[in-house]
Amino acid sequence: MSNGRLEGKVAVITGGNSGIGEGTAEVFIREGAKVVLMARREAQGEAVAAKLRDAGGEATFISCDVGDAASVKSAVERAAATYGRIDALFNNAGGGAGSNFPNEPDEEFLRVIHTNLTGTFFVSKAVWPHLVAAGGGTVVNMSSLAAQRGFSSQMQDEFGATSSSYYAAKAGVDALTRYMAGVGGRHHIRVNCVRPGQIITPGATGGTINDDDGGHHVFEKMFNFAQIVEGPGYPEDVANLVLFLSCHESRFISGEIINIDGGVAAKI
Repeated sequence: MSNGRLEGKVAVITGGNSGIGEGTAEVFIREGAKVVLMARREAQGEAVAAKLRDAGGEATFISCDVGDAASVKSAVERAAATYGRIDALFNNAGGGAGSNFPNEPDEEFLRVIHTNLTGTFFVSKAVWPHLVAAGGGTVVNMSSLAAQRGFSSQMQDEFGATSSSYYAAKAGVDALTRYMAGVGGRHHIRVNCVRPGQIITPGATGGTINDDDGGHHVFEKMFNFAQIVEGPGYPEDVANLVLFLSCHESRFISGEIINIDGGVAAKI
């Protein structure tokens, strides 16, 4: 069911070729937005855009590497030229790594920081003038529970942990969100951030989703131990929150970082 909450709006979604990005694009289209998907994997991105158009939406895929400032600038200018404006941005692109401190290679640390934090900066910087020109808009950044969750030696041994670079990158995204919100106030640009927990996506399940049960998160045991609400969650759960933060219903909310994790932070 659609309420037209994004009717007439143009939204850019990075990492829009699968998982949470794809799910958010579907929700945005349903609510009346024109959507520009940006990602590196062209065949996958074009397929998602075609699926959205087949469903009656207006969607365009533009190849973009969020870690490359020139690629971002070119992609954003194409997006603005395609639909004439940009009203909303979802900085969804990112990813983690498998090495733990202090054994994480230097190049891996820098790569993860660059993709998650620097990429968010590059895209936001390129989109910002278009939001100002539109008279305001919204930015939603993608963080993670890793930005706020610590762990004991016993937890690490039993459940595992992602890389130090991912923790640092997502904490940086949290701080950048608060900073951008402060700058955006005078321009009627609201900036918020979401922190997903156990959400079933190809990346979070090791690259595949099982058709029978949806697949299992790589940190399923830890989440199941800590959650209040039984998991897992799915891309549409996050997409619905991103929609709320991107529409007029959240007009009085900016600078917030919202967990969508089944209540992990409230339980541990």
